[in-house]
Amino acid sequence: MTSPTPDLVCSDLTKNFDTFRAVDHVSFEVPQGSFFSILGPSGCGKTTLLRMIAGFQSPTSGDLLIKGKSMIGVPPNKRPVSMVFQHLALFPTMNIGDNVGFGLRQRGVGRSEIARRVDDILARVGLPGVAGRRVDQLSGGQKQRVAIARCMVLEPDVLLLDEPLGALDLKLREHMKVELKSLQVEFNTTFVYITHDQSEALVMSDNIAVMNHGRFEQIGPPHEVYHNPDTAFVAGFVGAANKIAATVASANGAMLTLRTNAGAEMKVVAANSGLKTGERAQVFLRPEAIGLSVSVEGLGPDENISRGIVTSVLFNGANSSVTVEDASGHPVSVALPQTGGFAELRPGSEVYTHWNPKRARLYPAAED
Repeated sequence: MTSPTPDLVCSDLTKNFDTFRAVDHVSFEVPQGSFFSILGPSGCGKTTLLRMIAGFQSPTSGDLLIKGKSMIGVPPNKRPVSMVFQHLALFPTMNIGDNVGFGLRQRGVGRSEIARRVDDILARVGLPGVAGRRVDQLSGGQKQRVAIARCMVLEPDVLLLDEPLGALDLKLREHMKVELKSLQVEFNTTFVYITHDQSEALVMSDNIAVMNHGRFEQIGPPHEVYHNPDTAFVAGFVGAANKIAATVASANGAMLTLRTNAGAEMKVVAANSGLKTGERAQVFLRPEAIGLSVSVEGLGPDENISRGIVTSVLFNGANSSVTVEDASGHPVSVALPQTGGFAELRPGSEVYTHWNPKRARLYPAAED
């Protein structure tokens, strides 16, 4: 049963370094037993925020509560949190059992109790019987699980993870996404995970906070953040998107007609954009929202349709990434399923791109 008190609450949290504000009035809650990711580019403030939660840095202002208790002024070793670092920080001179039991020894737990708890936690992370092995005898994924076991044996209320998959190769990262989510569910422990990799956040998280310049631009479930981004930054950072500069030519209720800088016309349904005729806009359109056709026959009358020339076709497994140059010379990226009937598509092919006006997202143009 979910606790009525969130495991973690940050209220108006701010961190200044001299005149630079790294974290700018951030507020959020993380329910017990959930996977919460903080996603953003390098330098956006996410690591500073995580270090404040861990107690390694003190906030300039605001409050931070774990299990309803303020952590302001509480040192790291007195907080009910543990942290997994990007480079894991396992001790190479200790065997696996001693690495996992290190925190328990620091707390004065007896030797037999440490042995019991270490064996139990290693079994729970899928590594039974490895306590006597050396760190260099384990694979990268096994080391990740040892680092998590070393934290979880302390039974923290919140586990903090600082880009723990960043040093792994691509195939192992994909595997560890599933592993981490499974471990989080197994332990029913609150995970706070920071990353600059949107695929990690989308796959594992119950909720994602997208951070930019020290602020949260949006918090929500992965599906909501991906399909209904609140800002142009979120639309461009989370997932791939075609970005098109345009000007509002006319508005008919929620249906806006826009004209691109090259003079092409398109329609977008954007009920809450706040844009008026004559204002500049940014249109974001996911590659998977665009269809391809060899003719206009059968295409809906309300769709945006443009003739173009294929300039590249890149096979990447389940999909092909197709680039089409439209009549204005603008490149358009299309994610094309292999089952789409375009097996013979080649550079130079003439095609029509088409997309529903409801599939795009519209925002005011960025200030110059």
